[in-house]
Amino acid sequence: MQLPVTKYANRTVHRLAILVVCLTWPLIWVGGMVTTYDAGMAVPDWPNTYGYNLFLYPYKTWLLGPFDLFMEHGHRLLGALLGFTAIGLVIAAWRSENRRWVKGITLLILLAVIIQGGLGGIRVVLGDRTFAMIHGSTAPIVFALTVIGMVVTSRWWFRYSKPQSEPDSTEPNTTPHEDAPAIKLPKLAKGSVATVTLLILTCYLQLILGARLRHLQPTGSATGFLHTATLHVMLAFALWLLVVIAWSRLRKCGDLTLSRPGQALIGLVGVQILLGIGTWVVHYGWPDFLGWFPGSEGYVIESKNYVNALLVTSHVATGSLILAVSTFVWVRILRVRNLNMASAASKTAS
Repeated sequence: MQLPVTKYANRTVHRLAILVVCLTWPLIWVGGMVTTYDAGMAVPDWPNTYGYNLFLYPYKTWLLGPFDLFMEHGHRLLGALLGFTAIGLVIAAWRSENRRWVKGITLLILLAVIIQGGLGGIRVVLGDRTFAMIHGSTAPIVFALTVIGMVVTSRWWFRYSKPQSEPDSTEPNTTPHEDAPAIKLPKLAKGSVATVTLLILTCYLQLILGARLRHLQPTGSATGFLHTATLHVMLAFALWLLVVIAWSRLRKCGDLTLSRPGQALIGLVGVQILLGIGTWVVHYGWPDFLGWFPGSEGYVIESKNYVNALLVTSHVATGSLILAVSTFVWVRILRVRNLNMASAASKTAS
């Protein structure tokens, strides 16, 4: 029994998948700045911008106008660029990708981008903070989906697979993979998939809690806010523990392409905790247990301070990045696990 392997990675499809990923994270950054600056209603209509077509709005008014308008309209333009790139990814995949399920993933990415844009539009039309919270909570899902598309179209996906035939010289944008049957599949520690799955779920729950804290409802209670904030802090340290456990299991597999992303997650979560403390400080002042820190006495909370806004937005964007990297690791270990299972079944059958 041979491993169920597709032939080759397509360069064009993979490069477009990378571009989609590279556009999604900056879009999350800009969206975070829009929320931090309360600029979500800087443009009161949608899909137009003050009655103009989105792409025909006077650039001087946009670039030289108020900063709120610059961010909100820029957020829409960047979202449109992501949408066009996702359409290009679908077209390229359906023209040259021979795996139907990968074609389905590209369609799912495009659908997610469209839904995300629609949620943002509904938030503007209705002026509803609940939709703003939903819009902020679904953005990391879109990011994770784009990462999945990037991984399954990469050369790494075929790394442990021996080509069954030579590539068709008439097929454009194909890259033959080295014939390397001697490469040994990594041995994953027991529970690696379950640990990373739990890590992803915990990370996303953190993002939802963070969205609730950022989009407070006028009818919300102080007790509800306190409970949400407390759970958010507790899960932050639980997330760090899960990351350490995941890395400790991945580092024994012998494949740096699996263990190094796990090691990077430890640093990202550590940075995220520090950013979370900074976000609390710029919003609510220094907590009592950090009263010894230099500068804590006499600290004044500033509204719409640019540096503070960057710190808060960094906290939001890094949370999405942690989810994306966790998804990156998860898809790769699923690939290795499935190949290990197929290899074991082949040896048993023979």
